[in-house]
Amino acid sequence: MQLNTVIFDIDGLLIDSEPLWNQAAEEVLRDYGVNLTEEQYKTTTGLRTKEFVHWWFNYYQIGDSEHARAEKKIVRSVLQKIEHHAQIMPGLAYIFDFFHKKEFKIGLATSSPQELIDLVVRMTGIKDYLHATASAEDLTYGKPHPQVYLNCAEKMDAAATSCICFEDSFNGMIAAKAARMKCVVVPHYSQLKDEKWGAADLKLSSLQNFGELHFNIVNQ
Repeated sequence: MQLNTVIFDIDGLLIDSEPLWNQAAEEVLRDYGVNLTEEQYKTTTGLRTKEFVHWWFNYYQIGDSEHARAEKKIVRSVLQKIEHHAQIMPGLAYIFDFFHKKEFKIGLATSSPQELIDLVVRMTGIKDYLHATASAEDLTYGKPHPQVYLNCAEKMDAAATSCICFEDSFNGMIAAKAARMKCVVVPHYSQLKDEKWGAADLKLSSLQNFGELHFNIVNQ
């Protein structure tokens, strides 16, 4: 089936928000006596905040009663940080215009809450390009489960096999491939050479590097 729909992740792909998520999490976790290493953060990149908190609070044996409170603190903090400090990733305007000119349906699918989607859409000025957005915040499972991608495609009346997804995280790539969608990964430069991206249909160092040749390769 020929591609006619594109779905983008948000954090780390459209905006440079991953360091801000780490900062917010670090500040909140410090209140509980927890200090994660950079390698520990990487293992939970792409998870929903509730899953991130649940994972590390269980690991460090912090009571369940604190989970919801810590989650809310992290989300509230990161929204403020993104609004005031997040940088838009290179190539964002280019890639949306690229697919708009091809008359593709365009969607966003993220593990982040709806408030973050609304904030980023406003910050980046991409509202008029979008046909649908989907958040995994209230789903039974977040990425690497494919449901958020399937939900976004369904909102656009698109078959999963007609979709191409752009991701920056391993969990996101697995979610897209599990949904039977094509996946282009744009990892952080520190992870660009990792072998774990082998399941992707294409790997790039930046959104702005995606061109007609790459599109034709993926659309086979």
